[in-house]
Amino acid sequence: MAINGTYNVTIDTPMGAQTGNVSFKCDGSTLSGSYQTSRGSQNFTGIAEGDKAKWSISVPSPMGGQINLSFDCKVTDSDLTGSVQLGQFGTAPIKGKKA
Repeated sequence: MAINGTYNVTIDTPMGAQTGNVSFKCDGSTLSGSYQTSRGSQNFTGIAEGDKAKWSISVPSPMGGQINLSFDCKVTDSDLTGSVQLGQFGTAPIKGKKA
């Protein structure tokens, strides 16, 4: 299955739920897309294998500087589930529904 489309997502972080949407375009195993929140949008590239998607972005840290977010998700025609490594702040679950 090609991973394509836009998903409304929620990450349950230690600082509370963070919402946004992620858009995917898959060409073979090459994944590209954008992650959008109320704080802005960021493009990314990653890897897609079957229904698995992995990508990373860098965002402003609540403590200053940048934090790397690494996503490891399962994406179906209607749902997105998985985890996000929040830099030094541990791992948080992510879930979403296709828009």
